[in-house]
Amino acid sequence: MMIALLCLAGLFISLYLWLYKIGIIGTMMCGTGGCETVQTSPESVFLGVEVALIGVIGYAVLLLVALVGTAPAQADALGPSVLLAGLSGGAVGFTLYLKYLEFFVIGAVCRWCVASAVIILVVFGLSLLDLRRLRGAMG
Repeated sequence: MMIALLCLAGLFISLYLWLYKIGIIGTMMCGTGGCETVQTSPESVFLGVEVALIGVIGYAVLLLVALVGTAPAQADALGPSVLLAGLSGGAVGFTLYLKYLEFFVIGAVCRWCVASAVIILVVFGLSLLDLRRLRGAMG
């Protein structure tokens, strides 16, 4: 359930950034100006897709998998935990790439992106702990 709540928070952050990027939200609340710099940079698009939209889709998928994993029938099933660990691990890798771009290419840091990075790291850590718990119960 904690993973689901974190994914919901990540979904809201990504949705906020995407709505700003597509012009629905006129002013971004950031405080430093770094968020606007990051969101309007050429690096905010990956393979023709807005990075914020990738976040919306990614967090929505993780949320769905986490919710499936909370069903009583799935409480001790390995599948949702393996899927969460794999997907969130991939997201951590993508996040590291994006942090590299922020620090070394764009030269600005988005606070919302940092919050999302922390969320996905915690989701990944919790999914690994859940895998460990399930494998211990099976072994």
